[in-house]
Amino acid sequence: CNCNVYFKCENFQKTGSFKIRAASNALKSLSKKSKEKGVITHSSGNFAQGLACASTLQNINAYIVMPENAPRIKRNSVLKYDVNLIECKSTLEAREKTTSRILLENDLHFIHPSNDIDVILGNSTIGTELLKEFPDLDYILTPVGGGGLISGIAIASDVFSNKCEVIGVEPKEVDDAYRSLQSGKIEYNSSTKTIADGLRTNLGDINFPIIKKLIRKIICVKENEIINTMKIFIEKLDLVIEPSSAVALAGLIAKKEIYRNKKVGVVISGGNVDLNELAF
Repeated sequence: CNCNVYFKCENFQKTGSFKIRAASNALKSLSKKSKEKGVITHSSGNFAQGLACASTLQNINAYIVMPENAPRIKRNSVLKYDVNLIECKSTLEAREKTTSRILLENDLHFIHPSNDIDVILGNSTIGTELLKEFPDLDYILTPVGGGGLISGIAIASDVFSNKCEVIGVEPKEVDDAYRSLQSGKIEYNSSTKTIADGLRTNLGDINFPIIKKLIRKIICVKENEIINTMKIFIEKLDLVIEPSSAVALAGLIAKKEIYRNKKVGVVISGGNVDLNELAF
């Protein structure tokens, strides 16, 4: 690509993804009363693991609602912690209904995986660390799913840099963020057919205003570009990352002319992948 690339490897984080940052900050920001009552979230994977780990470390009772089709590797990771795991049918409606029922029955505090200001601020530490180590970055490329990661990094860039542009990358099959930025309102996906399972979610009413204000560009990549980028990480860098992480570098490769002679930070959001489920 004829540019300098700096990877932010969140795949090496505890629980294997950046979500531990978000979960930890959200829990630390709770009132004493909320901590005593306990928390609940719904997640198909990485946030479930992050909250399970963080709540165990902070001795906070947690309920995790996961769809029955959640990746096995992520479900098994949640079960390692002292939390209450509840499975539900594999629809957003089922997740939300199950979560609401258990929340009311147990008087819990709900933490959204991406549409929560304390989650967003937890994610902002990724951008803060990148820019403190490499203050002259021209760009940061990050995956876009529910919007919590990109909005957090955008806040950090707005505070700590006067030149770094944050660019989101998402699968073409679930391009709701791209369409939302174009229309100025939250758009939704009619399909979830992408290998990048962590990016199938939609933006929220808390993170989208941040994205509208601070993000100018979203790049969409094809499924074969995501797979080819995963192969690059495995074959050239000896790194196994999840498809949702691969989209950021895939976006750089797809639009490499933009980044010629530039310094580019690339966020590797996680490495929790079931090798038996790989499409190659």
